[in-house]
Amino acid sequence: MESIRNQLENMMNTTKMNERFREIMKNEVFKDPDVRKFIAENRAVLDNEAIEKSASKLYEFVVEKKKAAAQSGQLMPGYKPRLSINNKRVDVTYEPSSDLINRQKQEAINKRIHSMYMSKDIKQFNIDHFDSTPGRIKAVQEAYDFIDQYLEDPSTFHQGLYFYGKFGVGKTFLLGAIAHELSEQGHPSTLVHFPTFAVEMKNSIGQNTTDEKLVALKNAPILMIDDIGADSMSSWIRDDILGVVLQHRMQEQLPTFFSSNFDMAHLEQEHLRVTQRGENEPLKAKRIMERIKFLSKEVELTGDNRRHS
Repeated sequence: MESIRNQLENMMNTTKMNERFREIMKNEVFKDPDVRKFIAENRAVLDNEAIEKSASKLYEFVVEKKKAAAQSGQLMPGYKPRLSINNKRVDVTYEPSSDLINRQKQEAINKRIHSMYMSKDIKQFNIDHFDSTPGRIKAVQEAYDFIDQYLEDPSTFHQGLYFYGKFGVGKTFLLGAIAHELSEQGHPSTLVHFPTFAVEMKNSIGQNTTDEKLVALKNAPILMIDDIGADSMSSWIRDDILGVVLQHRMQEQLPTFFSSNFDMAHLEQEHLRVTQRGENEPLKAKRIMERIKFLSKEVELTGDNRRHS
């Protein structure tokens, strides 16, 4: 696409085009309220000769301003023109529009939320949009308390939260909303759907990627384990994957969150104690549970199933 500057140079090569340009300057450019205001504010610097020699810049500004308003055909999409003074002449600079700034901000937020096997919209969840019904008020307050305390001193260990309740009460939403709030302040989080992660870990054995996946969870600055206890675990997943992750996070005092359909007691007795093969291992279950209790505080959510409303 031919630049405005080249168009103007061609335009000025003929008398006919000079006349046309003068008409444009008279009827469009100098009637533009932003142009008139800018010239009036800078009359001490801009004499008539300077304004005349700045005609192409003034024209560029008016044309690009219209394109920016229409969001079509701009020289720099996402940016809006601004008049300025450069060496006693009018110049045009471009600054990002509010839409571009907001889009870039959202992209930065999304990059700080690492989602593993979660729904695509998890990064868009916002705690301000979480409906604080009576059965969820305590969970929301605990979430805000964690955020405030963590932002005040990220270097100190802060116990995460263990959200439990029936299907559809907003446990996953609240995890995502906390991650979003922290990401807005520059703090990254990793959210993982644990049943899917467990399957992927089994599949990764033959691909030699087990350690890579394990390290991602062990070292995440903030980890959120979603839907723990949804499926029965093998002893390998419980002890060598979940146990190793939680042990490391406990030693390093890294904030860790959980969501489950079961309270801690039921998770231990009905899901961690008995393996997929039916093996009853209460001591190993208790060992895992002690790590979960160290890392998180148990908080119940109650209410209607929002997924079907």
